Amino acid sequence: MILARGTTVVVASHNAGKVRELRKLLAQFGIVTKGAAELGLAEPDETGATFKENAVIKAVAAAEATGLPALADDSGLSVEALNGAPGIYSARWAGPNKDFSAGIARVQRELEAIGAGDYAAKFVCALAFAEPHGRTEIFEGEVHGYLRFPPRGDKGFGYDPIFVPDGLYNTFGEMEPEQKRAMSHRARAFEKFKTQVGLLKLHES
Repeated sequence: MILARGTTVVVASHNAGKVRELRKLLAQFGIVTKGAAELGLAEPDETGATFKENAVIKAVAAAEATGLPALADDSGLSVEALNGAPGIYSARWAGPNKDFSAGIARVQRELEAIGAGDYAAKFVCALAFAEPHGRTEIFEGEVHGYLRFPPRGDKGFGYDPIFVPDGLYNTFGEMEPEQKRAMSHRARAFEKFKTQVGLLKLHES
């Protein structure tokens, strides 16, 4: 499976933050991207029980609808004291309007309700790459850290304002996008994807 420069890939997400991050990662290899919302694609029902299953559902749906290769992300926050919740329901905890301030408030309430003393957490990402009527490959990445309240920073999206990676002080929400992209769960999954499809940066031969 090789992706040539100039190839158009659908980023099968309606989350503007995820589309922006993946578009930036792909652009350095000369890959043209189109977001799912930009193409007017419907959001498929995410009926999977895991990040991997939901990523595949989105990637396959976009590839079949457009006839183009598609890259889909399914990711979320997993909190150790909450037995991995919100996990695959991270977006649903934010409510129908995807108000992640509500999701963050719920995480804090749930932790306080059980008197959790450990706020260890991780972000998990599964990237699925689907070719039209072809095979699908899955790539996973994680970044471990802990939660800090109240939320800090407005540079990220989702649960970024409460997540601090291990060994650092700033939340993802306080980091410049380039710093976050260098260490995020999405970037780690993308590294595996990049290797598998043989992507080369524009300045490389």
